[in-house]
Amino acid sequence: MPHGLDHIVHAVRDLDAAAEFYSSAGFTVGARNRHPWGTHNRIVQLKNCYIEILEVAEPEKIVPHGARSFSFGAFNRDFLASRQGFSMLILNSSNAADDARAFEAAGIGGYDVFNFAREGVKPEGTPVKLAFSLVFASDPASPNLGFVACQHHFPENFWNPAFQIHANGAQTVACVAMVADNPTDHHIFLKAFSGVQDLHSSSIGVKARTGNGDIEIMEQVAFRDQFGISPDVDGEGMTLNALRLEVADMAQAEASHRQNGVASRRHMGRLVVPPDVAHGATLIFEIAK
Repeated sequence: MPHGLDHIVHAVRDLDAAAEFYSSAGFTVGARNRHPWGTHNRIVQLKNCYIEILEVAEPEKIVPHGARSFSFGAFNRDFLASRQGFSMLILNSSNAADDARAFEAAGIGGYDVFNFAREGVKPEGTPVKLAFSLVFASDPASPNLGFVACQHHFPENFWNPAFQIHANGAQTVACVAMVADNPTDHHIFLKAFSGVQDLHSSSIGVKARTGNGDIEIMEQVAFRDQFGISPDVDGEGMTLNALRLEVADMAQAEASHRQNGVASRRHMGRLVVPPDVAHGATLIFEIAK
């Protein structure tokens, strides 16, 4: 079964500074949450997925990877040792156990399902229970990017329209843009991970069209031509470089940036916030189709 976008991890060294950037860029940013394995996060919800701004706040709590266990904390700690930016692509799951078996059969898994729960808070202050099951996958050719499927057990307690209203008018993540020297080298992995059997290939790259946003892999030159940014590619294989965010009014998004001193620029009808501004990530605003 195809998996759509669920969320993207934006690993940063200073969570509050990154949250302040997102707020200045016109996003509504949630309060700090703490994980028992040493990472803290703050959430930016869109209508179809969310951005998890993540800091390794308590490194002494991080556990190592195991034979059949993937350490979320250790992966992001190691990622942050050399860079900031989008560290993990997380797709949605309706059955984590089934996905774990499917990933293992496809040769991209081999990890046990990781279950955890925490308390959340609604806008009016009411506490609610949140619980998730994570299934990790690996592309050996892309060791610096994490891949996960996430099942929400109480989605009605997590997704909230009040958190999805943003001053910049952002509505959804239309696409995640990854970069690789040769996108077709990752065709088999992307098919197995996304569950999309009919990938779209073009001169720009390879794309999986899911029911909840697209996943695109492109060459560096194509990324530069499309978005006006030379991607920061560090290490082997795929890197997750940009989010394409849909807005109803480009002028509204641009005004929110100008008002708060966020340096964005126009390119081919899009509004682009570069990685030196967005803590290692590229944010691309475009008109909703």
